[in-house]
Order: sequence, then structure tokens, then C-alpha cells
Amino acid sequence: MTPAAPTTHNQQIAFADRCAAAHCRSCAHAGLQPVLDLGRMPLADGLVPEARRHEPEARYPLEVAFCPGCSLVQILETVPPEVLFGHDYPYFSSFSDALLTHSRANALELIESRSLTPNSLVVEIASNDGYLLRNFVEQGIPVLGIDPAPGPAAAAERVGVPTMNTFFTRDLAERLRDEGKTADVIIANNVLAHVADTNGFVAGFRTLLKPTGVAVIECPYVRDLIDHNEFDTIYHEHLCYFSVTALDKLFRRHGLYLNDVRRLPIHGGSLRLYVEPVERVGERVRTLLHEERELGLDTHAYYRGFADRVRAVREKLLGVVAQVKREGKRLAAYGAAAKGAVMLNYAGLDHTAIEYVVDRNVHKQGRYMPGVGLRIEDPARLMQDRPDYVLILPWNFKDEIMHQQQPFRDAGGRFIVPIPEPTVV
Repeated sequence: MTPAAPTTHNQQIAFADRCAAAHCRSCAHAGLQPVLDLGRMPLADGLVPEARRHEPEARYPLEVAFCPGCSLVQILETVPPEVLFGHDYPYFSSFSDALLTHSRANALELIESRSLTPNSLVVEIASNDGYLLRNFVEQGIPVLGIDPAPGPAAAAERVGVPTMNTFFTRDLAERLRDEGKTADVIIANNVLAHVADTNGFVAGFRTLLKPTGVAVIECPYVRDLIDHNEFDTIYHEHLCYFSVTALDKLFRRHGLYLNDVRRLPIHGGSLRLYVEPVERVGERVRTLLHEERELGLDTHAYYRGFADRVRAVREKLLGVVAQVKREGKRLAAYGAAAKGAVMLNYAGLDHTAIEYVVDRNVHKQGRYMPGVGLRIEDPARLMQDRPDYVLILPWNFKDEIMHQQQPFRDAGGRFIVPIPEPTVV
């Protein structure tokens, strides 16, 4: 185990200087304020195939800053999207039962609340493998998926979801509009934070929506991230970490209005946003805006101390793992998720601490976790060789995982959940 080295005083000064020289991704404010430096990290979804396991891996700075102009929390580094979401992108949404259930409920509610018919059009941006849009297809409602990753896009086509294998941009929105394809509903789940051209992306929503349409957007809530120490959701795909305050300003800049919002438990705490071209701001939006002002989410002070709490999580996790090893027990991990790659690399948990990682996604099996070189296996291995403990890396799905692995628990296996603080269950 080789955890990331403590940040030196000179490194802190250099980080502050880089923040001061940066411009906000949303409002272009000159000068940001430092929040957290996680060091140089490999790409969290850059799973390594067997043939390349001994090659050097690219690492990029992973630094988080706060914008005093619009309250947006963001990372400084932008890795090209073609690198992040290219031909080898391994994430397929349909492997999570909890996510499928969550998405189907959202789709069925939208069908009813928006009175969608065969004359409607639902467009999903970052539609992945069709996990959500197929619910509309079943009801005879026309859909269009847009996703840049070839593997998931092809999988969507196979289940009857028409999909454009490309990035969503303002130019693409204009082309679709000119072809007569405007949307009654745009769905964009966990993608707004992925886009370097934040303003162009949101402008594309405005272009593609019908005047009576709605964009339904889900994104992690920065308030939950900070309050619950969810630092492992910070990685290079996630350029931004949104508050309601920052979102309201972003949408208004493009003639869109955040009219309703819901807090959701999924992914450790998310927002579901209902955004329209007409202003009719509801009570839930006003309440959250007021709460954020009262708590200070629109000030840098709210984010001070986060870096210290993150280091404390790492130290406690390392203590738990060290105790397991001192007792002569064996440890594996569950879930080759992006957040798992961040956790493992930040804590320095490699083969000296963890024997292997298991994951249900067959597209990940046989590859290796970036940066730490742990092989990804089928979950069946847990019952075959019976490690004593399993570290749940995608802790946001811990209940689903522990339910799936009930035979492992019945046989005496135990789990370690790292967030909000490391706990043995």
C-alpha cells in the first residue's frame, strides 16, 4: 500500500496559483478558489486490457476549485472527450438493477405527467445502452438516443432504441431542429457535468426543446458530495459539481428556467431538474435556493475543511485494511466503478492489500483497474475462494450489492463500506 503523499506547502501554493489563473467553465469569472487537490490520477474509467497492463498509464492533475462569481465547483483539468468516451468506454447502465428501476419509474412518470403519445418525441443525451429510452419504446413513443460511446450505442440499437453515435452539441441541436426534430422531453442524466462546453451544451437544450417542452436532468448534488465526504465521485469525466444556485444562473443565461427540482438518494445524493423555456419557478426551487444561501453554499467558506475530511477518510480506510491484513485475513473488492478507481489510487490500495476486484459487467471482466493493476473478475469468484472481507467501491449501490451477495454474507463474509466513513458491516 502506497497512499498518495501529503500535499506540501509549496504544492498548496502552486495549486492556489493555478486556481487564481483559471476561468470559470460557466460564467468565465477570472480567478477561482482552491477546494481539493487529489494529485495526479489515471483516468477513472480507463480500464486496462491484458495486452497493455505493463504499459505506462497517463495521469492528469485532479484539482477542484470554487467560482466566487457563480458558485460553481469544478475541476481545473480538461481531458479531451474523445479520450474519455472513446471506443473503449466500458460503462453499460443496464448492469445495475437499481438504476434500471430508478430510470423506469422516471420514464413512466414522464409519460403520464407530460401526456406523451406516438406524436411526441423524447430525446436522451448520453443515452448509453438504451436502459431508459426502451421504456418509452415499449409504450410506442418515438425516441432518439444520442451517445458518443460506440459500444453502448450499438447495444441500444440492438434493443430497438434509435441512437446517434455522436456528442451532443449546439450545432447538432440546430441540425436536428432544422430537420424538424424538436423534443417534447429531453432527458440528460449524469452528463451535464461531463461536458467541457457547458454553455454550448445548455444552449443546445434551448434549441432542441419545443416551446412547451421540458428538459429533465439529473446530476449529483454538490451539497451531498461535501457533507458526506463523497470525494471519490470527483474524477476527470466530472468537470462540474452543481448546486441549485449555480444551475439556476447557468440556465437563465440561456433563456431556460429551473422550475422544479427534486432531491434523490441515487448516486449518493442527486438532483432531478425540470427546466423549461418559460419561467414558473416552483416552491421546491425557491426552498433549496434559500437553504443554500443560509448554509453558505454560495461562498468558499462552505468548502473549507473538505480536504481535511477527505484525508481523514483515507487514513481510517487504511487503518481498517491494515487491521484486516494484521489478522491474516483476505480482502477483495466489489465494483470496477470510476469512483472505485479514485478511491484505490488515492489510498494506494494495490495488490499488496487487495487480491482482485469483481464486477457484473462482462465488458470489464479480464481487465485491470487503472493505476493499481487489480484484475477484474466475475462476482462468482467470491463464493469460489471465499475472501474474508469485500471492499464495496460503488458504495452508492451497497444495498443492491449486499443483497446480490447474500450467500457470501451467509458464509461469514463481511463488507467494508468506505463512504461517508469506512465501516465494516
